[in-house]
Amino acid sequence: MTSLSHERLCAEIVAQSELLRDTIEGADLTTPVPSCPGWNAGQLVRHLGGAQQWAGKIVRTRATGPLPDEHFRDLTPYANEDPAVVGPWLVEGATRLAEALREAGPEAEVWTPVPGRTGGTAGFFARRMTHETVVHRADATLALGAEYTLAEDVAIDALDEWMELGSLPLHLEVRPQARELLGPGRTLHFHATDVAPERHAEWVVDLTGETLEWRRAHEKSAVAVRGPLTDLLLIVYKRRPPRTESVEILGDEQLLDFWLERVSFG
Repeated sequence: MTSLSHERLCAEIVAQSELLRDTIEGADLTTPVPSCPGWNAGQLVRHLGGAQQWAGKIVRTRATGPLPDEHFRDLTPYANEDPAVVGPWLVEGATRLAEALREAGPEAEVWTPVPGRTGGTAGFFARRMTHETVVHRADATLALGAEYTLAEDVAIDALDEWMELGSLPLHLEVRPQARELLGPGRTLHFHATDVAPERHAEWVVDLTGETLEWRRAHEKSAVAVRGPLTDLLLIVYKRRPPRTESVEILGDEQLLDFWLERVSFG
């Protein structure tokens, strides 16, 4: 469950898109994006904007099944984008998505790609597209050599969402190899060192049982990863390597590497 209101999520979709538009202004959008192999910065923006428009159409039409998504999967037509064109286009689509989400409200029933407790309503898309935009803004920002910052409450919710989606039982059905993560004593602790203690910005990934589990907790674990909140978010999303000057790793580093290699919800 999200810690951010539906209105805040709608506002963040637009705000994060505006920040991305500002980041790419005047930039060379043929710059490769290392965290999205095969894409350049312009293609990344087209992918994100296409996904936002796709989600907006699902919400507006109250779709009961998936809509075509080839327009933001095949990015070959977008190899040479102009930031003066694609930036405003992104923000316009984000604004329409936010309007659709506000009109629908968080409980409106729609098809979502994730069944069960985390899907089935427009609220799923409000949260998912917020953090989709957050992370792809990081992709472009880092690729273009700019500084990436993120509000604390948004980063915490982004990590919560990642943990929720990354622990869904369907992963063990769709990716049987994920079961190799499970085993005695396999726990990972992520601790944001730049957040006030009362925010409880600590996450434990528990792989000791029959399913993938997580919880907000301060617990001794096989491996602990301590660092700034935004760095932790980028590490679990595989946007930044775990071994940097700002991050401390204590314990079983091989478990951390194995987990990062195998875990994914995308």
